[in-house]
Amino acid sequence: MSDRPDVIVAGAGVVGLSAALAMQARGLRVAVLDRDGPAAGASAGNAGAFAFTDILPLASPGILRKAPRWLLDPLGPLSIPPAYALRIAPWLLRFWRACAPARVAASTAAQTALMDLSRAELEPFLAATGTAGMLRREGNLQVYESEAEFRASLPGWQARAEHGIEFRHMDRDEMAALQPGLSPRLVKGTFTPGWRSIEDPLRYTLALAERFVAQGGELARAEVAALVPREDGVELRLRGGGARRAGMAVVAAGAHSHQIARTLGERIPLETERGYNTTLPPGAFDLRTQITFGGHGFVVTRLSCGIRVGGAVELGGLRLPPNWRRADAMLRKAAELLPGLATEGGTRWMGMRPSLPDSLPAIGRARATPRVIYAFGHGHLGLTQSAGTARIVADLATGARPPIDIAPYSPQRF
Repeated sequence: MSDRPDVIVAGAGVVGLSAALAMQARGLRVAVLDRDGPAAGASAGNAGAFAFTDILPLASPGILRKAPRWLLDPLGPLSIPPAYALRIAPWLLRFWRACAPARVAASTAAQTALMDLSRAELEPFLAATGTAGMLRREGNLQVYESEAEFRASLPGWQARAEHGIEFRHMDRDEMAALQPGLSPRLVKGTFTPGWRSIEDPLRYTLALAERFVAQGGELARAEVAALVPREDGVELRLRGGGARRAGMAVVAAGAHSHQIARTLGERIPLETERGYNTTLPPGAFDLRTQITFGGHGFVVTRLSCGIRVGGAVELGGLRLPPNWRRADAMLRKAAELLPGLATEGGTRWMGMRPSLPDSLPAIGRARATPRVIYAFGHGHLGLTQSAGTARIVADLATGARPPIDIAPYSPQRF
């Protein structure tokens, strides 16, 4: 490949590689740079779900009602380490404002549009990249420990019904028929049959990297430290010295993306949802569908590499060390709610999910130059929205009109 590609993508996670492949399919010469190599961040250890039914933003009145109780438990579904509380205060203020009913309605509509596009793009993308065999259709079961918890979920399910999402509520016996081994504490459930997942998010992202390189793409380990607009393109200055030039640049560097955007004078309020999990050996439980324990903020997923117990949100930035007690606490709760779960032999992981205060990603051109495209801030929905985001990025890079209105995802909306 020439030293000057048409596009350089900063970030080799699932969003960056998907966008690179989509642009490559349009005939563009593409290079991907990443500080740690492909699938080294949140793309490696997520729950593997294409959560197209998760149209409700994290920023919502429901979260505001739950947050005080959750924050009292340092190992609960939502935590803010005291050492980071003051620094994150401006982001929390924006999050609180995004919980206003009118803004939640707008965010839900925008999230739904991106979900619909991502769902439509997914299977053609998998077929084009030779990864269709990794897709699973096992559904998702959301479980509740009380009638009150179940009733509190009904407005959210009504919103999904209005958007055409299929689901069915279940009693204890119906849940047991679908998924044996549930604790009797779980009295109600809601099953979403259209839920899809990937057999292993790490293997999937690495397969995308392999396909990209096999088709002539350049994949290199280098950290983009700054972007400098030029008359004929963009200069990407690298950490440690050196630079690359391209006609365009795409910033898809996950939790580090806002630092790159700042070199163009843009302050995008991205924070880090630090997620934890433990992956147990494949025989740890006879899991037949992904299970969401919404009251505790975690999911249990069957992957080809084992049974993964993970989730929750720790708003702790990029520099604090992992708090492995959070992974251990989720595993203990999972064992209580799935009494037959074998908890030995697991591997713990922590990943940093890039999150914006209104729960929508930043997808669009930089203010400083139209030759830079942003594609980051998907929170815990990066895998889910990767194919749809790739379609939008490829359209922008080739001058085509995206199939949905991308104004709600404007990086300048803040």
